[in-house]
Amino acid sequence: MIDQLEYNTEREKLIVPEYGRHLQKMVNQLREIKDREEQNKVAKSIIAVMGNLQPHLRDVPDFQHKLWDQLFIAAEFDLDVDSPYETPSKEKLEERPEPLEYPQNYPKYRFYGNNIKRMIDQAVQWEKGDKREALEFAIANHMKKCFLNWNKDTVDDDVIFKHLFELSGGEINMAKKEEDLKDANRLVRSRKSGKSNSNRKKSSNRGKKRY
Repeated sequence: MIDQLEYNTEREKLIVPEYGRHLQKMVNQLREIKDREEQNKVAKSIIAVMGNLQPHLRDVPDFQHKLWDQLFIAAEFDLDVDSPYETPSKEKLEERPEPLEYPQNYPKYRFYGNNIKRMIDQAVQWEKGDKREALEFAIANHMKKCFLNWNKDTVDDDVIFKHLFELSGGEINMAKKEEDLKDANRLVRSRKSGKSNSNRKKSSNRGKKRY
């Protein structure tokens, strides 16, 4: 009796495991059919069985298209039947997507976030003048606020100016400007007041019935 036991590790690997081993055997038998008319007939029967095994897919757009693609995949693309859809290819299935560019270009100052670098690059393209200077101060103040979110202690303006000079490639030099950035206490206070206002709104919404 023990000699007759068959373990999954000894069986043929399932290509589309969600349909089970019995359906894989049906697909294997389909591949061996020589008569094209009979093969098409059996293929449609297998599609019907697959649809019954996956009833939640009936509400999914292109439900039948998905089933036919899975049939070809289960047959390892070694199948010549009249599919109502374009026949998928093994090369298309194994095609790897283009690698996505990692958005963080300056991990040394991650606490500033990626948007700061985009703002700096935009400011550098502006013509020098009052408008650009105002933008530079706005960026520097936001950098200071981000720094305080990361480090609860105070920070000197010179540190922010140094980081801004580095991130702008030397295009923005605020070390010689006479105007100071916003006080750290004001930045922290505005951050705390923003949180308290949101908490106040949440508490005021408690107890209200939703209809």
